[in-house]
Amino acid sequence: MCGIAGIFGSNGDECSALTAMVRSQTHRGPDHEGIWIDPGGSAALGQNRLSILDLSSAGWQPMWNSSHTAVVVFNGEIYNYLELRKELAEYPYRSQTDTEVILAAWERWGMACLDRFEGMFAFLLWDCRKQELFAARDRFGVKPLYYCECRDGTLLLASEIKALQAAGEGNEPDCTTWATYLSTGLSDHGERTFWRNVRAVPAGHSLVWRDYRTATRCWYNLAERVGPEYDSRAAADVEEEYRELLLKSVRFRFRSDVPVGINLSGGLDSSLLLGLVHAVQGASSDVRAFTFTTGDPEYDELPWVAQMLNRTHHPHTVCQLGAEEVPGLAERIQQYQDEPFGGLPTLAYSKVFESAREHDVLVLLDGQGMDEQWCGYDYYERLIGNGSAGLVQGTVDRSVRPECLTPEFAALCEHWQCPTPFSDRIRNIQFRDVTCSKIPRALRFNDRISMRWSTELREPFLDHSLVELAFRQPPRRKIDAGIRKVLLRRIAATLLPDDVGQAPKRPVQTPQREWLRGPLRPWAERLIEAALAKDGTSWFQPGTVREEWQRYLRGESDNSHYVWQWLSCSLMRNTSISAV
Repeated sequence: MCGIAGIFGSNGDECSALTAMVRSQTHRGPDHEGIWIDPGGSAALGQNRLSILDLSSAGWQPMWNSSHTAVVVFNGEIYNYLELRKELAEYPYRSQTDTEVILAAWERWGMACLDRFEGMFAFLLWDCRKQELFAARDRFGVKPLYYCECRDGTLLLASEIKALQAAGEGNEPDCTTWATYLSTGLSDHGERTFWRNVRAVPAGHSLVWRDYRTATRCWYNLAERVGPEYDSRAAADVEEEYRELLLKSVRFRFRSDVPVGINLSGGLDSSLLLGLVHAVQGASSDVRAFTFTTGDPEYDELPWVAQMLNRTHHPHTVCQLGAEEVPGLAERIQQYQDEPFGGLPTLAYSKVFESAREHDVLVLLDGQGMDEQWCGYDYYERLIGNGSAGLVQGTVDRSVRPECLTPEFAALCEHWQCPTPFSDRIRNIQFRDVTCSKIPRALRFNDRISMRWSTELREPFLDHSLVELAFRQPPRRKIDAGIRKVLLRRIAATLLPDDVGQAPKRPVQTPQREWLRGPLRPWAERLIEAALAKDGTSWFQPGTVREEWQRYLRGESDNSHYVWQWLSCSLMRNTSISAV
């Protein structure tokens, strides 16, 4: 896990700009800093290394291929690197890293190497002979990659937006993105970001730059891989295949030369993860487990986690977030997010990574992705009865307040719709959640907070083989008689003791609604007024915002999503929001 940066074009030999980009991402990789500048001045690469595989200097980047004709910087993990290394055994390896396997695979298969990789990745590979950049991002966008095309034709790329800003680009807000976010709730917009002229390489896409021309292409399409037909095999056969894929995925993600831990809540997905860890490592597994809490029994799941860990050898660290910590922590976390983040759950989750780093656990496994694969959210069940499926689960009230925006600003909103490639509503909503809304949003939040503490987050349930297989299953294997995640529950039952229960499925994870009405009210009001003072005449209608805030305080809303949007405007004012 690392931070990467690159400059290509007329300013490729601009050492000071590249150095500033790399230094801005030190938190992503504090173990080594490397820079290479093309003598011809057309390319420069930089990397911050967090050492996970091959901790020696042989793993330093930028890394050259054996013929010294290509150089790469890489962020992420290629989990099947040992299998690929065996297949590419003729390559003269000089390290034990997965980075070098990327170079070997590129030499053998060219850009088609992407289909061979199982993992999370973003990399920049410079071909010295062709004077061509080949960059790519993993299937679901676990690892980030941003770019900016400058007026003189120079191309900048980096793991984080702040690195592009350190080079003097992308410092103005993208008002269309902000208007869309405040009007619809959509926080991840494909290529578009919250900053003008800053683009994200979309998940499952590659980018090629040559002779001052940039082209992106989609190399992974989930809908095409799934196909239109349902899986017609017996459920028992599917369960067996999915279970074996789960074991393989967890086994691969324990490949590390540093300690690995697990993040646990009290739900089904965490229980399944723990059962898989024991299936892979044995009942004597003693990897450290981490759980965040807020001290509120209405939300905390410690009793169920304690039951899960009973009779195991896992040391358990509880990471509690208190209301008094939120104002300061929110400001610090915002500095590392670069774009609006998801409220108190993100802050609570950051406590887990802080604690993991304190315990020298540099890799954490998480259970993200099962709700989207197996219809775990409440609105999936409503779809069976022709109900609607909003972006925020567990809510009846609207999650946004576009009427609080000025007409001129609201008119900038792009009413973008996620593609609907399947013939049934359920899979189309699953597709939306995986590719357009929930997963992209969660992955962005979680990447930044894990990297804030120089730790690596691995998502075993987002292995593409698992997602594709789950998408091929008919609805009755996902929801049946009011029970969600039907087939997954049967698989989990084979891995868990009979006396292990799960916490009830909850639409929210923290007391954000209660805290914003209670102990955090003065702080929230200050931030709302600051946002109105900054942009009240161009973005918001102050009177309408204040009226909605009072309704919220009276308990007339079942969610605080739109309130956190307003707070985000103020939290980002020092780095993003300027007068329009």
